[in-house]
Amino acid sequence: MLMKTCTPSSILLVCLGNICRSPTAEEVFRQQAAIAGLSIKVDSAGTGDWHIGHAPDERAQRHAKSHGYKINKLVARQVSTDDFRNFDLILAMDAQNLADLQAIKDSLADEDHLAKLALFSEEDPTYSGDDVPDPYKGDSDDFEEVIERIESSAQAWIESWKAC
Repeated sequence: MLMKTCTPSSILLVCLGNICRSPTAEEVFRQQAAIAGLSIKVDSAGTGDWHIGHAPDERAQRHAKSHGYKINKLVARQVSTDDFRNFDLILAMDAQNLADLQAIKDSLADEDHLAKLALFSEEDPTYSGDDVPDPYKGDSDDFEEVIERIESSAQAWIESWKAC
């Protein structure tokens, strides 16, 4: 299958610390894109620097694994200004992350061809406009909800690209 012209060639998924939501979304997106026959570079990062160099949260790893996603080898990193030059699309897990990303992008406003920014749930008819809640201080149900929302929104993005 050929990639549609509206399909980005690269996506960065961003949450706060890059240890729960965004690494989970990275692997979900990677698998769903491959199943759909799309060749997309997928990565993740956090707006904060607390967890740089760490593996994803053990609870996130456990819940992801129970759904067939292996995230244990991913390593947290912080968003950099180069990400706005090197990715076509940056998807934020929540409104605060989106605002933080927009502030970084605004500081680069004199540059051409910067990544487009959007909320991760933007294309999802089920969760449109909703934040993917941060499960870090939550329980098992919160991690399950995150996977459900991520799977739904990733599929919605892929469907939107297949339709254009």
